[in-house]
Amino acid sequence: MPRRRPASRRTRPQSSRSSTMFGVDVGGTFTDVVAVRDGQISVTKVPSSRTDPAAPVVEGARRLGVAGSTTFNHASTMGLNAVIERRLPKIAYVTTDGFRDVLDRGNVHKPLDAQTDPAWRRSFGDANRPLVPRYLRRGVKERIKADGTILIPLDEDHARSQLEVLRRCNVEGVAICTINGYVNAEHEVRLRELVHEELGAHVPVSISSETSPLAKEYARASTTVIDVFMKLLFTDYSDKLNRDLRELGFDGELNFADCAATLLPWQEALDKPFRIVFAGPAAGTISSARLGEAIGERNLLCADVGGTSTDVSLIVDGKPFIQNTFELEHDLIINALSTEVSSVGAGGGSLVTVSPSGGIQVGPGSAGAEPGPACYGRGGTIPAVTDACLLMGILDGETFAGGEMKLDRLAAETAFAALDTPVTFEARVRSAYQLAVAHMAEEVLNVAVRHGVDIRDFALMSYGAAGPMLLPAVLDLLPLKSAVIPPYPGLFSALGLLSTDQVFYDSRSAYVTLSPDSANEIAAVFDEMEQHLRTRVGEVADGLTVRRSFDGRLVGQSWETPFIEIPDGEITSTSIERIVEAFHDAYEKRNGNRFAQIPVEGVTYGVELVVPSDKVEYVRAEAEAAFAAEPERLITLDYVAEGPVQAREYLRDRLSVGATLEGPAVIREDLSTTYILPGQRATIGRCAEITIERSGH
Repeated sequence: MPRRRPASRRTRPQSSRSSTMFGVDVGGTFTDVVAVRDGQISVTKVPSSRTDPAAPVVEGARRLGVAGSTTFNHASTMGLNAVIERRLPKIAYVTTDGFRDVLDRGNVHKPLDAQTDPAWRRSFGDANRPLVPRYLRRGVKERIKADGTILIPLDEDHARSQLEVLRRCNVEGVAICTINGYVNAEHEVRLRELVHEELGAHVPVSISSETSPLAKEYARASTTVIDVFMKLLFTDYSDKLNRDLRELGFDGELNFADCAATLLPWQEALDKPFRIVFAGPAAGTISSARLGEAIGERNLLCADVGGTSTDVSLIVDGKPFIQNTFELEHDLIINALSTEVSSVGAGGGSLVTVSPSGGIQVGPGSAGAEPGPACYGRGGTIPAVTDACLLMGILDGETFAGGEMKLDRLAAETAFAALDTPVTFEARVRSAYQLAVAHMAEEVLNVAVRHGVDIRDFALMSYGAAGPMLLPAVLDLLPLKSAVIPPYPGLFSALGLLSTDQVFYDSRSAYVTLSPDSANEIAAVFDEMEQHLRTRVGEVADGLTVRRSFDGRLVGQSWETPFIEIPDGEITSTSIERIVEAFHDAYEKRNGNRFAQIPVEGVTYGVELVVPSDKVEYVRAEAEAAFAAEPERLITLDYVAEGPVQAREYLRDRLSVGATLEGPAVIREDLSTTYILPGQRATIGRCAEITIERSGH
């Protein structure tokens, strides 16, 4: 039998410089911490904390030795979870008199699955769980016209009377969004001054003309409201995090990642913190693109399986899809650059329950970190997908989480046995696993269909702590090219934070028909934003890459085609023609039609200033001839078939380039487990990735 070959360290990601960099992804269940020091990676996981969210980050930094590090890049779902669960401070919303119900109305449209449901209500509306209750939404007498002229002057006495109501209600922050405030900020600026006079200078205030100076009042209003929430959630947290890291000896740069997984210095991020409402899923997509480039897989469907959900994104020809708005919930819109990510409520912590008809169902409820799945031994009594994987033998209760946590098999058995269903015990466990995989496969397929791509040309990048044990089974449901398990799959998103740049971004709205006569007006908009960004960045801005783009539409349309690139150089009457042509090219690529005879209207204009950062590099090892890996031992898997199944067990850090494994097999590593199904073959690649294909492919 071939001898086991030692793993090559050169197959692991390495830093492009001999510095120490930290990446931290704060999730709802665990806080993932990655350190890259002199080309070597160290990792740890710390249970997240709702009561003191900075403590797990600091603990992870302490474990891995943050003293003397040059960079600490941070992403968090703390803001997203707070919004979804409505664990939010009390804030107020001030707007033009007569428009305070904009937040309750939203964009009016229903999701597809609620079109015929008369009882459906918006999750953030007054009938359900409003972000800002109606009594805290106050209108003031004023009105600015669409061209920026003042129709009704601001009635300061009326404004003060409304603010007095808010003072008595003890609001902690105020969002201000007046009609057409993005065109003329005069009234919003004055209202902010009045808030500080009446409620106190300590009260955080966001005004839409600074937070999101874009057209369409509802999206601007919801973004401004979320910005105030994030100020209240992140300001003290960030101060404490920075202070505690400094006490540990960290003297480098603390960066926060935004929704597109680009980085900002933490003080800069707090100027408009709505941009950091979530970043972990986007960081995973960036990490996937980097690894995909290294291994020659430029078309990827990326799936991040955590404790609560599976986040799916798409990479085509090496580039993720970026959008200029996104939804936290249906119709709850944020105006921010973001990686397009779709989620489904299926993960390792998804609860296994009984449907009204007596069948087994999985999700969307989750066991979370506390109490967690039943096998965690923390008081959970409802089984989760993790319990099923333990009973099946995929998970090893003695070595889970690197041996730091022992899993209780008896508790898992008791939880499944307690389900009130006529389904047999064996079928309960098997169905829990299969249903979780089916939910994930459905979301992967939805993303592919929505973008019109041929799923056969795409590899499934499978990460998150639970991804490698669940996602390879998707290959048996969908005709994907392969499944790829990256190095450190449980901390892959945190690793992505060390694969991106600092990006300073600004945007403005102005409805302008693109023609030679409008060149000077458009150039002035871009020049103002670029100068503003260069002032923010300082001397470092000299020589940096500047990217310009606009969102445009055919005259008469109500929606825009986003991210039309503006070529370098001065915007003149001649270059306007090329810009219009670029719009028609992008429109045709996206929609399949070209209407060159219809004029083009610019709506929103954006400028990005890119500051390069140190990055993790994937260094490819020398190619090796394929050979059959030698297993550590044979194990028994239960409930995967009608009877017990013998499977080979491997340790990932003992597998080297070229090793091949036939399923059924289990590959164990400290913070994750990979399950290779019968009829599948796995190969260890040159960047330490595991590529899984159906046998015969």
